[in-house]
Amino acid sequence: MSDDASAGELRAHTVRLELVDEPGELLRALEPIADNGGNLLSVFHERGSLTPRGRIPVEVDLECLPEQFDAIVSALRDAGVNVIQAGAERYGEEVTVLLVGDVIDTDFSETLSTIESRADASVVDVSLSAPNGTCEVSSARLRLAAETGATGEALDAVNEVADRKDLRVVEPLAELEVSA
Repeated sequence: MSDDASAGELRAHTVRLELVDEPGELLRALEPIADNGGNLLSVFHERGSLTPRGRIPVEVDLECLPEQFDAIVSALRDAGVNVIQAGAERYGEEVTVLLVGDVIDTDFSETLSTIESRADASVVDVSLSAPNGTCEVSSARLRLAAETGATGEALDAVNEVADRKDLRVVEPLAELEVSA
């Protein structure tokens, strides 16, 4: 930290990441934090647990100036690190959708990756059902976390992928205004 930054300006932040289980990935994720003035407070690397996309969840607590935090998050993304949450306000909305059809045979992993890359959202929970085997109709329940106001963009991404793969989408019901 620079000498002109008073201790009162420093703030603690939490960043949740999703890393591929390969040598050097944790170091690659920590470098943008150090390069942008972040001071590591703790790193929780839960190798025994996997995210719905089969990656390792990592939670990093760091201390920095507020303006440095934005640069750190941008640098992580520029380095190709999947940032699931950055600070408390990252994902303010959740939505659950169902996909029905040849969900598994149409490369389910690619479906999840495409949804996350086309929308500012993260797949936070997945439930698959294939009662008659993977060669028959299957379904997936996806719970998506999106930035406040970006739920529509996430649903658009789901529908685009579903159209391309000939899957049916069951979207959440809109909330109704009830008058007294």
